[in-house]
Amino acid sequence: METENLEDGLLTTKPRVNCRDVSESDSKATPIVILSCMVAYCGSITVGCSSAYSSPAESGIMEDLGLSIAAYSVFGAMATAGGIVGSFVNGKLADVIGRRGTLWFSEIFSIAGWLAIAFAKNAWWLDLGRLSLGIGNGLIGYAVPVYIAEITPKNLRGGFSNASQLMVCCGLSLMFIIGNVITWRILALIGTIPCILELLGLLLIPESPRWLAKIGKEKEFETSLQYLRGRNADISQEAAEIREYTEAFKKNSKTRFMDLFQRRYAHSLIVGVGLMVLVQFGGNNVIVSYSSSIFNKAGFSTSIGTISVAIIQIPATVASVLLTDKLGRRPLLLGYSVAYSTGMGGIPWLIVSEVFPINVKGSAGSLVSLVNWSCSWIVTYGFNFMMEWSSAGTFFIYMGVCGSAVLFVAKLVPETKGRVLEEIQVSITHSPQ
Repeated sequence: METENLEDGLLTTKPRVNCRDVSESDSKATPIVILSCMVAYCGSITVGCSSAYSSPAESGIMEDLGLSIAAYSVFGAMATAGGIVGSFVNGKLADVIGRRGTLWFSEIFSIAGWLAIAFAKNAWWLDLGRLSLGIGNGLIGYAVPVYIAEITPKNLRGGFSNASQLMVCCGLSLMFIIGNVITWRILALIGTIPCILELLGLLLIPESPRWLAKIGKEKEFETSLQYLRGRNADISQEAAEIREYTEAFKKNSKTRFMDLFQRRYAHSLIVGVGLMVLVQFGGNNVIVSYSSSIFNKAGFSTSIGTISVAIIQIPATVASVLLTDKLGRRPLLLGYSVAYSTGMGGIPWLIVSEVFPINVKGSAGSLVSLVNWSCSWIVTYGFNFMMEWSSAGTFFIYMGVCGSAVLFVAKLVPETKGRVLEEIQVSITHSPQ
């Protein structure tokens, strides 16, 4: 009750949080913001590379190591199993060692995974490497959107956050295009490049000021925010808003995992978990993972098919980046029925990074990530068996889920365009249930 009264108090001071007098520091993308996002995007490229790797590498690995279809299905699904493992700790890790520290930790797992695959002599090392990659992906999938959402100005947050999906598509396209002309071992070594770039880049960028405020590092918080907004920018208003909101929840809210299931967070949970379930059971990830075999069964050239997929995703995702802060999140999510990369590809993670308050963001991140990767494992492992049952039936099921996603977004997902993170989080915890 004390916390709810406090949140009511925050709502009564909403004009301060919802101020529309955009200052210079609130509207500019400074060089350090751009650099910080670019470093974080290397993690997104890693996710794209690892997600797409199993498609162009399928025939080479099965031939060289003598894997059966069942054994290769296990290899493909190990990334999602690793994602589940990463999901158990990503939120807590991001709260304890920071967003930047979590990104650094994730790339250690990713590099180890790529090297294990590149030098694998049997299925055991392949699966171990794929599992390690998945753990890295599970950490990256939460840390990247949260970090970007917490460092960017509100009027640019959507575009910068959704650009992470563009980088996922770039990684995917890289694997699809060059995977047709080089061996699977060399392809795995190429996968280490964005990991190494991120490790080096993390030495140059600041930690999230909101996380620093949360853990009470006041001096570092102001230094980080000033660094992000520019040396001469006036950060007093933004700093006061972040400090007031964060301090209020620090003093009056416990951060146990079960607190996430309080009634006031129900709407946020429904939106976050619902989007993750729908995006996975819509089937996109399995199409990415097994596109070569899908084109082969359809009697179409696998090289032409995968290259076409790689090319088509880029302009669709660029459109999403450009439109997210202009049209809003909801219209692009509803546009999922037209183009996955424009809507459901990256915006669910953006919304998850926006709708949960700082005091439960770690727990919420772990929960929605766990749901995402668990559903991904189910559809990835079961895809080949479903195709043996009925290829047409498989895609009709995916179509039905996509239709359900349109209704879900229309009825339940709030629009967060152009709103301060603290404003979004206070308002949604008081939305009618």
